[in-house]
Amino acid sequence: MFVRVDTRRRTRICWATLLLVVACVACFIGLALANVPQRDLLIRQWGTVPANIFNENVPFWQQLADPALLRLGTALFIHVQWLHLLSNLLFLVIFGMPAERTLGGWRFLALFLVGGVIANLVGALSLSGARAPIIGCSGSVSAVVGAYFALFPRTHLGLVLPLGVYLEFVRVPAYVLIGIWVLVQLLFSYAGASYGGAVWWTHIGGFLFGIVFAFLSRPAIARRLRN
Repeated sequence: MFVRVDTRRRTRICWATLLLVVACVACFIGLALANVPQRDLLIRQWGTVPANIFNENVPFWQQLADPALLRLGTALFIHVQWLHLLSNLLFLVIFGMPAERTLGGWRFLALFLVGGVIANLVGALSLSGARAPIIGCSGSVSAVVGAYFALFPRTHLGLVLPLGVYLEFVRVPAYVLIGIWVLVQLLFSYAGASYGGAVWWTHIGGFLFGIVFAFLSRPAIARRLRN
């Protein structure tokens, strides 16, 4: 498991991160309790289906008003495999909590939601015409990781490794754990979730958005830290 190593005491509750975790878990439980036909219907209704978003016969500006675009956001909270959910939430907590403490809850929530929508849009563009829905908050987590990378490029995180019957605690650079995150995303992209839910371009789009978001947020972060 991973734990955050911080040299200063933090007392603020990361309410946005906790809210997102609860929302994802609640949606996962709701889908798990549904029967298979109902679950498939919900996934296709609320997942991001590229073919429903980009129609070659309709001008793009008209498609911007299509309610199907709402699925770019609702798809973020849909997971059908517990391992997919767990991996996303694990990295959301690891990188999200320190990012939220710096950005603030509302700005962090915007990072997650807008970053996820942009990431799903990029993923849908890369799979234009596909009818398998894109699901999961991997794009949002990618945005959070990108923002973390921009905000804390030289920081270290703690890693607890099981060595035989003992647990060894070591500190490693954050970019090493980001590398592990990249490998996990590759795994889910090529051998992971059903329904075509993991798309590599979604992760890339989210990561780049997170970096840009963090740099654009610098003035607001400076004002927030002064206060």
